[in-house]
Amino acid sequence: MKVGTSQDDGSPGDLIDGRVRELGDWRGATLARVRELIRQADPDVVEEWKWRKATNPGVPVWSHRGMICTGETYASVVKLTFAKGASLDDPSGVFNASLDGNTRRAIDLREGEALDAEAFTALVRAAVALNASSTRRR
Repeated sequence: MKVGTSQDDGSPGDLIDGRVRELGDWRGATLARVRELIRQADPDVVEEWKWRKATNPGVPVWSHRGMICTGETYASVVKLTFAKGASLDDPSGVFNASLDGNTRRAIDLREGEALDAEAFTALVRAAVALNASSTRRR
């Protein structure tokens, strides 16, 4: 796994680790689990930390030849937004949010909900393949 550059507080991986620890509840465990699945699906994934400002600590982002997905945490949901999700086949119906958008699709995970690891891993791999095909066409 590769790690992108960060702003001041350590590597993006360190910032993601810190976010998991800071949450300290089901959201942190969920974020850690999806991170593990993303890394398994794509060992060359690049972890980034983006959109940091005074009112927002930032967001974990996973990329490979373009953005794969973000991992936002809210009070009642962990939201995984796939940048090009509308272009991905989702035969298992893992996407459950942002379904009306032209580009993105998201997975909202709530406390106690299970994520279909196999279907999620397939989405990550499909996003990587889509990014690779997009960069080849340029």
